[in-house]
Amino acid sequence: MFSEKKDNKNVDPGTSQNRINAGTKIVGDISSKGFFRIDGTIEGNVNTPSKVVIGKTGVITGALTCENLDIEGRFKGNLDVSGTLSLKSTAHIEGEVIVGKLSVEPGATFNASCVMKGSTKEKTVHTTPTPENESDPDSYRDKKLQNYPFDRSKRNQKTKTEEEKSN
Repeated sequence: MFSEKKDNKNVDPGTSQNRINAGTKIVGDISSKGFFRIDGTIEGNVNTPSKVVIGKTGVITGALTCENLDIEGRFKGNLDVSGTLSLKSTAHIEGEVIVGKLSVEPGATFNASCVMKGSTKEKTVHTTPTPENESDPDSYRDKKLQNYPFDRSKRNQKTKTEEEKSN
């Protein structure tokens, strides 16, 4: 009876829940295969192939990679969600977001650049060139518009050039 060894290998780590309670602050990277509920503060990177819930008092500053994410609290950084990102009315997000599906309740704050998975611009968010003269954002915008295929000024110039050639 006492000599039998208990086999703990049957526990599935993907079904376990990790909870970071309010008042807890973690500085560093976290990696787990289980579900996360975050009501405390994390300064660092979180990586899980499962679901993450950031409660009303939860704050993450850093990078987060997960399958599905529900946010009621605050997030600042790079976000990569392979499934669905659900922003509740109390959510506040700043940074760069790559997501499969997006659901936003009225009242949520979403100050982020967002790329939907499956788009042609996937993962190019991080390679955006920076302006040479950051004090002059107009010159940077003008340079970006030069390559924009639907810029009317370029179309008008092409039309005028074609008209001159035909005359």
